[in-house]
Amino acid sequence: MISLTHDPIDYHTLTESVRSTQSGAVVLFLGTVREMTHGRRTLALDYEGYPEMAEVKLAELETAARARWPVDRVAIVHRLGRLELGDISVAVAVSCPHRKAAFEAGQFLIDELKVSVPIWKQENWSDGTTEWVHPSGKPQES
Repeated sequence: MISLTHDPIDYHTLTESVRSTQSGAVVLFLGTVREMTHGRRTLALDYEGYPEMAEVKLAELETAARARWPVDRVAIVHRLGRLELGDISVAVAVSCPHRKAAFEAGQFLIDELKVSVPIWKQENWSDGTTEWVHPSGKPQES
């Protein structure tokens, strides 16, 4: 399952969607809105994306993960819109026969998602300023 949503991510349902009797390992990664980033206080994040292209890129990442590891099931959900402190912005769940492959596939998926999927975030800082951050995690130059 691959999706973009404006709704809160139900990570329990997401985790259950990848569980299988074929796999002895399920790995779940949750990205959450943190309060401090590089010494600056965050109030909220705003996520925007290009849904049609983002879903294509996420499907390509799933295909790449399946080519490298014995992935049984995958679920990736990313939120769009305004997120408050503590909200879940992204969830990646992977099941594999063994834990090493599940951890590696999960890390690959979240790392590659951050650099190649067209989803952008705007940091809303406590001092009233904002800053758009490129998917790679680097601020965009003006």
